[in-house]
Amino acid sequence: MPQLVNGVWEKGDIAASEIRNGAFHREPTRFRDWITPDGAPDTEGRPTLPAVAGRYHLYVSYLCPWASRTLIVRVLKGLEGVIGLSAAEPVLGEDGWVYAEDQHAGEGIGPFRHHHRLYTASDPAYTGKVSVPVLWDRQERRIVNNESADIIRILNSAFDRLTGNLLDLYPEPLRPEIDRWNGLVYDSVNNGVYRCGFAKSQASYDEAFDGLFAMLDRLEDRLSASRYLAGEHLTEADWRLFVTLVRFDAAYHGAFKCNLRRIEDYPNLSAYLRELYQWPGIRDTVRLDHIKAGYYTNPAINPTLIVPKGPALDFDRSHDRDRLPGKGIWQRG
Repeated sequence: MPQLVNGVWEKGDIAASEIRNGAFHREPTRFRDWITPDGAPDTEGRPTLPAVAGRYHLYVSYLCPWASRTLIVRVLKGLEGVIGLSAAEPVLGEDGWVYAEDQHAGEGIGPFRHHHRLYTASDPAYTGKVSVPVLWDRQERRIVNNESADIIRILNSAFDRLTGNLLDLYPEPLRPEIDRWNGLVYDSVNNGVYRCGFAKSQASYDEAFDGLFAMLDRLEDRLSASRYLAGEHLTEADWRLFVTLVRFDAAYHGAFKCNLRRIEDYPNLSAYLRELYQWPGIRDTVRLDHIKAGYYTNPAINPTLIVPKGPALDFDRSHDRDRLPGKGIWQRG
């Protein structure tokens, strides 16, 4: 896809850098620094940054499921007044992620609209994919972290002292089970839909497709008897699954050829999706207009660029998840 090469923006075939032997392979993220309450070195002696209100800014797209993870945790942890937010336009074109209005990332960095400016400000010779989300440090004028899995863990704990919000999406007693489901869901579902959509060979597509629907069947069975993936508590594992489920019928089913079944065809998965969507604050993190516009205007998967008007989706319908024992989100202390 369009990317930076030695700090220069280069336009190219979408996703070409992530295709190997006809299969889609996601490029790893590069910026992996951490934020802690006081900025003290972590358990391995590595330096961290301190949690300070107003210092950090989150750059996202409502199109991107990885960015949506961070939007969700920012809301659940009550960080709207602590960490700023900017959302890019949904269509990812030759200029990459672009903002509708000028962005101001800190003293010494002039106004910009191209997301890749954050990358070259952090590393003038950066080479690689330019992605969202980005957790940005306005004081040091650099990217702290661009790995969504890291960012949601940072938001889950680093700023509690500032907000008093003690909800814990990654409680220690449940971590083995959370990690297990994260691994299963990421490989087959979160990344599986992309492996279907960007496959360049029939064999690669078939393998991804079969793995995706085998896991959806397994999740349907799990959620028939368990309120949430890790049991009775709603955790980060559920939100990591949610961001793919909420896009599935609107985008992946058609644009990515993930069309064996819709999520609506799974009674337990669809009810679970509605329960999570109806959680306070979550509906505002979902923009179906951005999701459809972004996926269907990608010429690599939809050469006509026609955005479908359907399907009609109603995530506000009632659900029966109350029939299963649930304790909501774990609370520290």
